[in-house]
Amino acid sequence: MHYLSAEKLSKIFAEKEIFSDLTFHISKGDKICLVAANGSGKTTLLKILAGKETPEGGKVWLHKDVRLSFLEQDPELEENKTVLENIFNHQHPVVQTVKEYESLLENNDESDALQNAMGKMDELNAWNFESLVNQILSKLNIHHLDQPVSKLSGGQRKRLALAKVLIDLSFFEQHTLLVLDEPTNHLDFEMIDWLSHFLSGENVTLLLVSHDRYFLDEVCNEVWELENGKLYVHKGDYAYYLVKKAEREIADNASIEKAQNSYRKELDWMRRQPKARTTKSKSRIDAFYEVEEKAHSGRKHEQLQLQVKMTRLGGKILELKKVYKSFGNHVILKGFDYTFKRGERIGIIGRNGTGKTTFLNMILGLEKADSGKINHGETVVFGYFSQAGIKLKEDQRVIEYVKNIAEFFPLADGTKVMAGQFLQRFLFTPEQQFSFISKLSGGEKKRLQLLSVLFENPNFLILDEPTNDLDLVTLQVLEEFLENYQGCLLVVSHDRYFMDKLVDHLFVFEGEGEVTDFPGNYTQYRTEILAKAKSGNKSETKVGTAITETQTIIEKPSTAKRKLSFKEKHEFENLEKELPMLEKRKTELNTLIAEGNLPYEKLQEALDDMAKITADLEMKELRWLELSEII
Repeated sequence: MHYLSAEKLSKIFAEKEIFSDLTFHISKGDKICLVAANGSGKTTLLKILAGKETPEGGKVWLHKDVRLSFLEQDPELEENKTVLENIFNHQHPVVQTVKEYESLLENNDESDALQNAMGKMDELNAWNFESLVNQILSKLNIHHLDQPVSKLSGGQRKRLALAKVLIDLSFFEQHTLLVLDEPTNHLDFEMIDWLSHFLSGENVTLLLVSHDRYFLDEVCNEVWELENGKLYVHKGDYAYYLVKKAEREIADNASIEKAQNSYRKELDWMRRQPKARTTKSKSRIDAFYEVEEKAHSGRKHEQLQLQVKMTRLGGKILELKKVYKSFGNHVILKGFDYTFKRGERIGIIGRNGTGKTTFLNMILGLEKADSGKINHGETVVFGYFSQAGIKLKEDQRVIEYVKNIAEFFPLADGTKVMAGQFLQRFLFTPEQQFSFISKLSGGEKKRLQLLSVLFENPNFLILDEPTNDLDLVTLQVLEEFLENYQGCLLVVSHDRYFMDKLVDHLFVFEGEGEVTDFPGNYTQYRTEILAKAKSGNKSETKVGTAITETQTIIEKPSTAKRKLSFKEKHEFENLEKELPMLEKRKTELNTLIAEGNLPYEKLQEALDDMAKITADLEMKELRWLELSEII
């Protein structure tokens, strides 16, 4: 079944054609990743498909029975409404009943109104939907449902928008197309693992933009590349796409080289041509112009050049002694000790809210410790790539912003270049340099931030989520630069591939002020935790690391024993009733299918039911396990 079709789409932005003549189809079950360099029009294309922008030419057709659910890079939410009101904004009776039930629970209302709401839940058989909603909100760490959206941070807003999209999918499951722009931004490792498992389901159809290469390989089975205004389709995962892209470029280069050889010969003939031309020569002249166009179509593979001078690093670098930090009852550090050595490459991981960014701010002197000492070496020059980005004047031109930093920039070889030349090394063309910052894409603004950080010639780089919004090409160049970087490196990132490639050991923020120093990268850490979880060695398994074989995260109970809430008791009781019924229905369907007597249409219905029940059963069994562990 075709979900969406686009025909001859074209878009012009700031008098520049971003893409033209794009034609493609998305069918049920497709899981597509869209990749392109920053500024190539990825987000614009997604917005056109979602009806948020209008193309200059072409049309988009969405099947009348298909619902398109769009997660934007910067989500638009209803600011004056609560989290709960933003999630449940459909007028469907089931949705409204669940909304009413959740609202009463949030306010600890145990009056007759709650009993009536539970009666409606039974009547509409809404418990399955409510259970899935509860799981999504729990996994994305969304609580305090009566809080106004205007009070949320950027990360909380993105997670709320993602939850809304996933809940829409769960409710309108049959025919929903998910369009996701950077869904893993602001998610921790556990959330990304859970999300990849969720989106890998058979009933999910999606088109997404993401920089997380592990996530792409786990979720997508098709890669679309938008390059030079054209769309290239590759069936297979991201690794397969890289191979095919290389093959395509080799073939294109060979074709261009052949055209260039032919062009030189034909150009010589054109110069010797007499003015009086025959019909035959005119056809050859027409062919010459076609060859000329091909010969001059060589790809401009301009690459980001990160060649900057590094300030000399002395013997004493950074020392933390018995550092304590907390906000009220929320403990960040509890007697943290560490002495940094030359050339160290440390990754920082942990759940959102455990204090990773606060830790970086303390090192930089932007946040004070409650007690203890943080001593900096005299030669240390920090370069801080913050998650919040830099404050940019939207009405300022790119070249003006850079010239405010400096007119000349020192390079690693001792030479200096002018501001405009330095910008070109960061892939800002002369035309872009004179455009307004407000016209830049999110990734281009990140490149500008990177430029301003490296200009300081830092010998200690602190990177807080540097991969968010960067395109994959820029990421690869940044990785190469950091691999050869001689200074110290401290990285907070939820990009597992990026962390695996660059860090030697990890600071694992476990919560409650506990920080573990793990000797290895993220994959090694995760492998060890999986092995401990499988062996049942719970005493050594830290917060957030008990992972089942299906890659779904089972949240560790808090150290203080707790009882099931009223809501959880009711959910557990319902699960105990539902699981045997689902098992029975699954057995019945297995028998029907195995007999082989069903007509084709009935067989297809039975297979669809089997897939849905299997997925439902798996989800409910996992939730039952979570609740039974608390009991």
